[in-house]
Amino acid sequence: MSTVLSQRGLNWLRALTGDAAEQPGYPASVRVVDATLGGQPARYIAVVPDAENRFPRARSGEVGLLEGWSLGRALDEVIEADRDAAVKRAVVAVVDVPSQAYGRREEALGIHQALAGAVDGYARARLAGHPVIALLVGKAMSGAFLAHGYQANRIVALRDPGVMVHAMGKESAARVTLRTVDELEAFAAKVPPMAYDLDSYASLGLLWETLSVAAIETPQGDDLARVQACLEQAQADIRSKGTDLRGRLGAANRAASQRVRELLRAQW
Repeated sequence: MSTVLSQRGLNWLRALTGDAAEQPGYPASVRVVDATLGGQPARYIAVVPDAENRFPRARSGEVGLLEGWSLGRALDEVIEADRDAAVKRAVVAVVDVPSQAYGRREEALGIHQALAGAVDGYARARLAGHPVIALLVGKAMSGAFLAHGYQANRIVALRDPGVMVHAMGKESAARVTLRTVDELEAFAAKVPPMAYDLDSYASLGLLWETLSVAAIETPQGDDLARVQACLEQAQADIRSKGTDLRGRLGAANRAASQRVRELLRAQW
């Protein structure tokens, strides 16, 4: 029985960029489009399923070797092109990634380096003054989300049961913690960092905004306009407040993290 591959990332990328052409030279699993956001130049990036990917473990939208290095390249291009620009273009990461690619070849060929290159690219873009925004339209899981989206200045998520955030899938987390999936879900109801739903994730202070949409699979009309307006607001907010990530520590469930940082600074 064939698996239905999620097209959310690709659908939202195309909706947000209109008739703008995709940049050539990238693998089919990494789509890069230069368009606009709020009337200013912006680069949109999505990792999408590719049933013909030469690496079988990366055919369902996972972030693997090709994807990690290609994300790094897409960001390097932006940083270099805007090095002397007074206003740095925004980068919008459209996120629907189920996992990093697990496989012997991936491990042997250095997937840790490929994904680290992507993380480094996003971080350097952010620190160079590029507003980096992540739009979660589907799964944001595991090392894939760390490589594609987590370094954003602002994270925006669409409210839908198919939008989930976590360090690993439920089955994997159940095995690691020696629980059943049902036991894991009961535990997650009490411990927000173990949960998969957006409200629990938002309670950690990591989401800048959440939006409800009527048809997440087919972005258009009011849904598209609402998301575009939110991305424009995020861009303006970043330009006015700077490139750091300190806003993530304001939530009540991050009180311990704040205290640890205060003590480290005092001792340092």
